[in-house]
Amino acid sequence: MLPKDPYILLSFVNARLRDQYADLEDLCASLDVDETSLRETLAGLDYHYDSVYHQFV
Repeated sequence: MLPKDPYILLSFVNARLRDQYADLEDLCASLDVDETSLRETLAGLDYHYDSVYHQFV
């Protein structure tokens, strides 16, 4: 289950991307998370997935 607080979610997702998953698609598939919803939630904080850096920036 993902954290509900958007800032904690950001930290959680970036840590998992860094440590466990090849990319955002892999993370979402593994955790059974809707990628569009995750992107929209973090876009609300003005963070967007950057595939070059492999994190939300």
